[in-house]
Amino acid sequence: MQLHANVFGEGHPFIILHGFLGMGDNWKTLGKKIAEQGFEVHLIDQRNHGRSPHDDKFSYEIMAQDLVEYCNMHNLKHIDLMGHSMGGKTAMFFAVKHPKLINKLLVADIGPKYYPLHHQDILDGLSSLDFEVIKSRNETDRELSLYVSDVGVRMFLLKNLFWKDKGKLGLRVHLDALIKNASEIGVELPEDLSYQGNTLFLKGEKSKYIIDSDEDRIQRQFPNSKITEIASAGHWLHAENPTDFLTEVLSFVKK
Repeated sequence: MQLHANVFGEGHPFIILHGFLGMGDNWKTLGKKIAEQGFEVHLIDQRNHGRSPHDDKFSYEIMAQDLVEYCNMHNLKHIDLMGHSMGGKTAMFFAVKHPKLINKLLVADIGPKYYPLHHQDILDGLSSLDFEVIKSRNETDRELSLYVSDVGVRMFLLKNLFWKDKGKLGLRVHLDALIKNASEIGVELPEDLSYQGNTLFLKGEKSKYIIDSDEDRIQRQFPNSKITEIASAGHWLHAENPTDFLTEVLSFVKK
């Protein structure tokens, strides 16, 4: 599968993988700042997201393989790889299977453990959108608000909105495939797999995605890792405290 990506800068390859229902564009501001520090930054849209192809198959093994093909196509070796949430899980699966392709691994606010399904309201809300009737961003937001009360989450979801045809809105995500495979989002990284390379886990101070009891497992599967907390931030730590997030990322990759 030929993944879509925006590429900025010149230098050492640095790949960023977005989270569930996101896209590479979510990382444009931070990506450009990283590029200014001497990196060639690749903001990838994972399959069934953004401008990448749609396909009924969807799992972390498959998304990790998509990334291998992307690296081969662009002749990328010894990459710095950062993933957030779902993208962090893809990055972990990639790292344990293809360690020689990675220089440094960064995982933002997700651990290797199993996570119960918790996106159902969002998926229900997105499924309810009837673009035969809905003709504007405001109308879309009103409909979504019946399912998703958090304004910030709705703004994030609305980035998927685009004009499919003249006067006809659509979503950039392949919703049917994501709903059908929703149980894949929370799957664990098998406990017998590990990655020995340099790894940084970044967790939001207010987030519950990585808690103290997860740290032993992280150290077992990523023995050469450290966990850093980003102050005053929840799960969207890169958006809620971009200054500290960027400082920690650059300090790790430039060491």
